[in-house]
Amino acid sequence: MKRRKKLLAFLMASFAVISSVGCQATGASATQKIETKAVETKAVETQKVEAESKALEQAELYVFIAASLKNTMETVKKEYESEHPEVTIIYNADSSGTLKTQIEEGARCDIFFSAATKQMDELEKGRFVKEGSVQNLLMNQMVLIKPKGKETAVTGFDTITAASSLALAGEDVPVGQYARKLFEKMGILDKVMSMEINQGPNVTAVLTAVAEGSNEVGIVYATDAASMSDQVEVIAKVDKEMLDPALYPVGLIDDKEASEVEKSAAADFMKYLTGSEEVKKQFLDAGFELYKK
Repeated sequence: MKRRKKLLAFLMASFAVISSVGCQATGASATQKIETKAVETKAVETQKVEAESKALEQAELYVFIAASLKNTMETVKKEYESEHPEVTIIYNADSSGTLKTQIEEGARCDIFFSAATKQMDELEKGRFVKEGSVQNLLMNQMVLIKPKGKETAVTGFDTITAASSLALAGEDVPVGQYARKLFEKMGILDKVMSMEINQGPNVTAVLTAVAEGSNEVGIVYATDAASMSDQVEVIAKVDKEMLDPALYPVGLIDDKEASEVEKSAAADFMKYLTGSEEVKKQFLDAGFELYKK
């Protein structure tokens, strides 16, 4: 009887030890699973942060700008990128008509900065522009120029036909459109168009032609003439009573290929362009006027 009791006691003790060890093993296993899960969660979060950082570093903005904006916008780009190293701004500078066509044909573009409202209006009608994003930002006026130091019989727009040749932007280029509108108002469009004309694809080409002496006179914006004042001289400036200044609207384009990060960066750059006092000063220094209703 005593032997049976001892055996029973021994078996119960053994079972208690085994149970204890089993519980400890189960507890350790559960703890290990929790720790592993925490490590996995942290790894996922780390990968997410790294992916977002990588996306920020790769944010590229495609900004289409009228050729007359190029010099000032290069300065704006340099300063913005220094403050936002994760963003790279890629400019496409040309006539507003050419840029409009490229956007319509599917070229990547996040922001369009035009030298006329016509092209922006047409893109809005075609639903290429994000609704409510367009703002008239600047004004610019046309001037008549000649190569610096060269003689000419031309004293103003009314005597322009006295020149041997004229550098004039094409009719799909805003400055070319404005010039033709001016001559039509003056009643001399036919006479001007019968001159020897070097028709440029954009305002930069017209400016270069006059600066190099290829043409006796040319028509550009006041800001273009100011950018090459060491090579060209202003003969006359269009009176605002004769023709309203050119308006420069800027708007966000619906870029189907842009990531969410790039769309956010485009909105921020747009805000910088339209709201920064420093940027406004740069445009004023370049000879632009700020838009006033």
